[in-house]
Amino acid sequence: MKVVIGSRGSALALWQANWAKRKLVSAYPDLNIEIEVIKTEGDRLSETPLSHIGGKEVWTKEIEHALLSGSIDLAVHSLKDLPTRLPQGLVLGAISAREDVRDVLVSKNNRMFWDLPEGATVATSSLRRQAQLKHVRPDLNFVAIRGNVDTRVKKLETENLDGIILAAAGLNRLGLGDRIAEFIDPDICLPAPGQAALGIEMREGDEWITDLVGVLNCVETQQAVTAERAMLAALGGDCSVPIGGYAAVDKAEVLLLSGVVATPDGRQVISERAEGQASSAEQLGERVAKGLLKQGAGVILDRDRRVR
Repeated sequence: MKVVIGSRGSALALWQANWAKRKLVSAYPDLNIEIEVIKTEGDRLSETPLSHIGGKEVWTKEIEHALLSGSIDLAVHSLKDLPTRLPQGLVLGAISAREDVRDVLVSKNNRMFWDLPEGATVATSSLRRQAQLKHVRPDLNFVAIRGNVDTRVKKLETENLDGIILAAAGLNRLGLGDRIAEFIDPDICLPAPGQAALGIEMREGDEWITDLVGVLNCVETQQAVTAERAMLAALGGDCSVPIGGYAAVDKAEVLLLSGVVATPDGRQVISERAEGQASSAEQLGERVAKGLLKQGAGVILDRDRRVR
């Protein structure tokens, strides 16, 4: 039986697609699995700031069209890039176990974040990272950067940067973990909702694929990211606004969710934290969102959307 996995063409996206392929072949040796590379709008506009080209759909819509047309059977995404509201007819069939969820600093001479000199130029593709790190280091010069993970690492030298902020997960998956100078504490920079997990997208009601992708699912990660994505959905957020969220399950099946909304200049950071049963992850996410909105997050988000 043949299964076609849709994927972007970057090294990280192909690593992710091949991870799913290996897991599926291990569980179902008779499967014939192919990977089809699909170029997305985000790939075509690789030098344009993300905040200028739209929301997370720039990474997914072409792949989702292929799913809906039946030319591919499933898609593997970095979950943080997948919108909280999927197109009609598509669902998340599985969510992988998480890699390291933290953001990291890659820097010249492996300098640590607090050791960067005043005025040092630090690049990041994320307004969320920029806003939170500006809050604690307003003296740094933050600039936008685009490109695949390996391209951004190379730009450290070619564009005379002092540092780059990236996700630990992408570097680890590509075997570039030795480039990490420092892991950023989530208390300083809360990761993106869904960061370090992979989302397996499929057609709703496709029972055969549903049965197959069950081997890719991690229940604990699924519960955590359900809370994070529910919070993001309740805030109406996407990659154009600085929103962070991270949830973890403890041994008692209690889920602790932290959320943050910040102004792009980092001057104002609103945070909220709450806990609840892992079985009620969606309700927990909505509760944290309400707490953030009560503190004024809605004003920040509305103002930022008007500016953009």
